[in-house]
Amino acid sequence: MILEVNATRMELLNLKRRIALARKGYDLLKKKQDELMRQFLELLEQIGDLRKDIEDRLQKAHRSFLMALSVMDRQKMESAMMFPSQKLTLDVSTTAVMNLRLPKFNVQSEGSVFSYGLADTSAELDSALGAYSELLPEMLRLSQIERSVELLASEIEVTRRRVNALEYILIPNLVDTIKYITMRLDEMERSNLSRLMRIKEIVRSH
Repeated sequence: MILEVNATRMELLNLKRRIALARKGYDLLKKKQDELMRQFLELLEQIGDLRKDIEDRLQKAHRSFLMALSVMDRQKMESAMMFPSQKLTLDVSTTAVMNLRLPKFNVQSEGSVFSYGLADTSAELDSALGAYSELLPEMLRLSQIERSVELLASEIEVTRRRVNALEYILIPNLVDTIKYITMRLDEMERSNLSRLMRIKEIVRSH
């Protein structure tokens, strides 16, 4: 589509500058899109492996906990877990990736997950709580990666729309307009030259 501009040499010069800038912007955005996609796919692969590992370990921990419930007195179970002695501190920060702020979770623990004496509890409860404690950092890591994937996917979509707008709309429109103005200027130059030739012939005839 030809843009609505005046067919002048100054406008032609401006359009040539615009198309050079648009092509440079397209190249940069395309590189950004490729890098975002690379990191997106890399994280996506991590999610699959990490999620499977967590689900498998959670199932084992749940089985141990259910086994503990079946062999322990409920009152003793509640008493054993009433006063937790482990303190967790979650530090949330961000890392910069291609102008994006991706989340970063870091959990620190103090104390023991076992806040009870071992005499009145079952080994299954110890196993379950130990597994849950070990899984927490992994679950936070999974949450971190999943949120990063969401942010990357959103940025990829925005970048893709910009790349397509440059590739299929702006740059072709600028090319068509430059061709149109160049053709109009050539026509005007030929018309002026023809007019000058006629004037010259009139002057010579007199």
